[in-house]
Amino acid sequence: MDLQNTTYKCLLVEEEGGRFRRSIVTKSVRDLPENELLIRVQYSSLNFKDALSSCGNKGITKSYPHTPGIDAVGLVVRSNNENFHEGDEVLVTGFDLGMNTPGGFSQYISVPAAWALRLPNGLSMKESMIFGTAGLTAGMSVLRLSEHINPEDGKILVSGSTGGVGAITISVLAKLGFAISAISGKDSQEDYLFQLGASEVIARKDFEQENERALMKGEYAGGVDTVGGSVLSNMVKSTRPLGVVICCGNVASSKLNVSIFPFILRGVSLIGIDSQNSPMTCREVVWNKLAKDWKIDSLNGMHTTVSLSDLSRSVDLMLDGKSRGRMVLDLGA
Repeated sequence: MDLQNTTYKCLLVEEEGGRFRRSIVTKSVRDLPENELLIRVQYSSLNFKDALSSCGNKGITKSYPHTPGIDAVGLVVRSNNENFHEGDEVLVTGFDLGMNTPGGFSQYISVPAAWALRLPNGLSMKESMIFGTAGLTAGMSVLRLSEHINPEDGKILVSGSTGGVGAITISVLAKLGFAISAISGKDSQEDYLFQLGASEVIARKDFEQENERALMKGEYAGGVDTVGGSVLSNMVKSTRPLGVVICCGNVASSKLNVSIFPFILRGVSLIGIDSQNSPMTCREVVWNKLAKDWKIDSLNGMHTTVSLSDLSRSVDLMLDGKSRGRMVLDLGA
């Protein structure tokens, strides 16, 4: 196969006079950066960071034209690294993929070998993208939480519960036997959250109200926050002595308005998660758990599959807060 003359389709975001437009274009493999691995992508997924990159957010992507997509899974078609061979099924999430390196919203990507992980046994390519970066982040959050908290210790709060990270976190925690209080801003999604495994649903508008008290009633053994801002502040204040709160998102706010009292009077721990640049050893642990012990029974029911032609509309739905669960991009559709 003459790879240098191979063409492929991708979503391209272009800047024109300070405005951004998205279109499906045909490019050549020669247009990709020179790297150790050339991968024919089978599936990708849509994350909030991708949606921001797709509308020209310079905090995510510095220069355009650009192809977003921080997740990709597919087959190695060319390798200059002894650890990977033609035909290997590989998974790439995070690092610089889809940020300033052409990403997974494309039928081909070219990446360093250090970014790639062999697809774990027990996961299909599509299943790996139902998880994607959201699943990796959720898995890391559960891993760190479960190092300190057991199911018998009490309820766990999860915010952003209908989003990808929140939904997967709830499902995995429920599988491990935890009681979960899901915080949601979508009244219509209560049944969905109970199906995922939530024990109760708390209206976000009630939980995120600003509370000037240094401490609130300690009702929860811990929490996983995906939104930041006042939700995270109140989660920390509501955690019992020696509880643990995991912080992995800031879609609402990057500010944390909380005193030191939860930490020095209750011994609460606040742990941050960075799945983008996490070491490969940690990724391997989490992906293998997601493929086996933590694999979600309802995994195929918590996603929507879209094609390249559907993708721009899906981006708009996510930016408008109207998406639910995971959106998987089928590059063969």
